Amino acid sequence: MSTHVPGTPQLLRAINDQAALRALLEHGPLTRPELGDLIGLSKPTAHQLLTRLRESGLVVREGRRGGGPGPTAEEYGINPAAAYVCGLDITPGRIEAVVAGLTGQTVGRFRLPSPSRAGGKAAEAVSTAVTGACAAAGITVGQLARVVVGVQGVVEPETGRLGYSRHLPGWRIPDLADRLRAALGGPRVEIENDVNLAALAEAAHGVARGHQDFVVLWAGSGLGMALVLGGRLHRGAGGGAGEIGFMPVPGAPTARETGRFAPHGLQALGAGPAVRTVLRSHGFRGADAASAVRAAAAREHEPAGRDALRDVAVRLATGLASVTALLDPALVVLTGDVLQAGGEALRRHLEHELHRLTIPRPPLRLSTVGPDPVLTGAVVHGLTLTRDELFASTVPP
Repeated sequence: MSTHVPGTPQLLRAINDQAALRALLEHGPLTRPELGDLIGLSKPTAHQLLTRLRESGLVVREGRRGGGPGPTAEEYGINPAAAYVCGLDITPGRIEAVVAGLTGQTVGRFRLPSPSRAGGKAAEAVSTAVTGACAAAGITVGQLARVVVGVQGVVEPETGRLGYSRHLPGWRIPDLADRLRAALGGPRVEIENDVNLAALAEAAHGVARGHQDFVVLWAGSGLGMALVLGGRLHRGAGGGAGEIGFMPVPGAPTARETGRFAPHGLQALGAGPAVRTVLRSHGFRGADAASAVRAAAAREHEPAGRDALRDVAVRLATGLASVTALLDPALVVLTGDVLQAGGEALRRHLEHELHRLTIPRPPLRLSTVGPDPVLTGAVVHGLTLTRDELFASTVPP
């Protein structure tokens, strides 16, 4: 067995290769001189590096850049077809899948209704969604490096089983991850909480970029939270970190009073059904909580709208204050149907009510990652793991 020590030519080449790949990901296509300047390489060394990476399939020639006073120059970029990942978002109503290449661009999408009671059909439904997204991308499932599944529940680290997921009947299968792997064949499978994936999307593409300590509050039909501490997701010993909906708060019934599976804690005050009831008392009705909040926000400059939004904000701030006091995050990101529907008006009220309760006063910001934060986060997570593996493969054994 060969051994290598720091400073050998092989290891230095591997370090340069990884630096080049990261630079191409961050900056997009570059000429050989530009790449050399970015990572501090001579022209001959940059030439040799690009030759190696092209032969490995990780880098391709993008074309030639011209139009300036000097000669044209060849541009090089990451090969998007070097690896593909698939991200899924599973909700009670639908399963949606997207496929992205190594550069992150979406190349295929597919949606189907969720099975009413998944049971043994869970793996089959996921396989159908993944196969459909791959077909839309013009690839096979066998070409996927990884599949990341976002679910509305807690993923237990020891077993991979879903917890806190009574709204997804039939998905609490002890060997769910193994069944998905068997159904899909080749790609690796990761199962992750949906709000955790939304946090990864915020860190990569949203308002949380550059923040090492932040939380994501999700308010829709239910309540959830993701915690990012020191730049890393904090999942907790049992995977349940961030389940803010079950937090006991003043004014809400406890699990001791209602039973574990009846509405209690913050969810009894601030989840979708409770919000809808509050808004109805102020005269704002809608097909769901989000549409009622949207109606109130549209009349925020009138007393009725202000009072309605303030009532919702007080309820959410009651739970968020405990998190803020304990963790002192640099930022709170707001997402989910209810908070997005309330927009800037609800954000202002919630920030005001939170800052009245706590000494730490982090800013509250609405999510900016678009309409599919869970899918975006699933792709981000899959690409991060896949890139790390591919780029690490340039390191000598």
